[in-house]
Amino acid sequence: MNPNNKPITTSRKKTSATRAKSNRTGRRVNIGAMLGSAFLGSAITAVLLTAGFARSGINADTFRQLDLFGEVFELVHDNYVTPPETKEVIEGAIDGMLMSLDPHSSYLSPDDFVQMQEQTRGSFAGLGIQVTMDNKGRGRGLVRVVSPIDDTPAARAGIEANDLIYEIDGKPVFGLTLDEAIARLKGPRGTPVDIKIFRESAEEPIELTLVRDIVTVNPVLSRIERDNFGYVRVTSFTDQTTSKMLAAIREMDEEISGGMKGLVLDLRNNPGGLLDQAVAVSDAFLEGGEIVSTRGRNPKDTIRELGSPGDVLNGRPVIVLINAGSASASEIVAGALQDRNRGLLLGTKSFGKGSVQTVLPLQNGINGALRLTTARYYTPAGRSIQQLGIVPDIVVPITRPGQDPEDATDIRSEADLQGALDIEALDELVQRDEEGHVEPKDTSILVEPIECPLEEDCQLNRALDLLQDGSEFRAFLAQAGEVIR
Repeated sequence: MNPNNKPITTSRKKTSATRAKSNRTGRRVNIGAMLGSAFLGSAITAVLLTAGFARSGINADTFRQLDLFGEVFELVHDNYVTPPETKEVIEGAIDGMLMSLDPHSSYLSPDDFVQMQEQTRGSFAGLGIQVTMDNKGRGRGLVRVVSPIDDTPAARAGIEANDLIYEIDGKPVFGLTLDEAIARLKGPRGTPVDIKIFRESAEEPIELTLVRDIVTVNPVLSRIERDNFGYVRVTSFTDQTTSKMLAAIREMDEEISGGMKGLVLDLRNNPGGLLDQAVAVSDAFLEGGEIVSTRGRNPKDTIRELGSPGDVLNGRPVIVLINAGSASASEIVAGALQDRNRGLLLGTKSFGKGSVQTVLPLQNGINGALRLTTARYYTPAGRSIQQLGIVPDIVVPITRPGQDPEDATDIRSEADLQGALDIEALDELVQRDEEGHVEPKDTSILVEPIECPLEEDCQLNRALDLLQDGSEFRAFLAQAGEVIR
């Protein structure tokens, strides 16, 4: 079903040209929480006019508001109790403007812009976690871990998705902005940072000391399971993701006698990354057709990403693992394979980030960049998953021994972020609870709660069981194909 206007169809060639044009002004990325700061001073109106803002879309009232900002800046500059740093005041204003739009738009200082580019290349200094600020419930005002990156200081220390960081180096997090908290977590390689966290499954707070290091993100991990099946874990969508995934699949196919009988694609706790890589990973398993469409404020900005012929597995079974830490680019892949009935989705509902950010360098990056939400994305069936997430075909919620089952389902998502973009979905595709919160309608074909020992990966085991029983897999896939989403 398509709740929106029919998208403009573009050929693959035109789509690529459009992206190339976009790259000249800023590359589309979808990365974890970044530092932001910034805005402009008493000469703001003149500066904006010379920057090309004197257009018909900017009316007289807008200029009056800009004059108001200039007046406020002058008053602060001249009367604040201590002389303020002009750069800090300006950056704080820019940051406030962007933060008022949505949780994913921000200003990147020149240093942060460089760090962002390093992250998309797969190497940077830090702890290796994606975080957000909790704005609801018991964690309000604390930093929540969206997901740790594999084989990083955070992952090795045992940090888990949904951990709440409440203290950094002996100072409380409450009262800080997300940017300020991230600044305290950052630091030179080899330096320690002490953090304290709350975890739903732990009775007492957890104290950890992490040593900052160069985080080299290997976006693809792979191994052979049960002698006949491939397992590929995609940890993030960087420049190298598609090429490394295809290489891993080829190697396993050659190593297994007669080739792989099926594949598990693990997107759990993958916070996202580059849009073009999400499209390319999806395309690897599909025989052409639509993968995703992105739609901005103007109809002419709509782009359909189309795949090319050729399925790397030649139709062999695929099961995709997702959970609440699967966000953005991960959801694009999961949504494409689900809507196209190419494989089964297994796990728990994804995060629900259905927006695209474009990075727009300021003076070629000399003054940093804007990370601006410019579009929503839609699955091949026309679904926007903003705040709703992707519901797996087979829902397998996991509880650990001694854990309250309610704790396993009390997981934050895009819908919990302050200022998150509104939901765009037809009424028949959503449902509301007693408090009026919107949830996607349950489109799963099976729900299997499992109490799983700490040392086991029961979701992966269930996926492998399905692959081994080909008839059960085919029956579930046929059922999934009949679901209206």
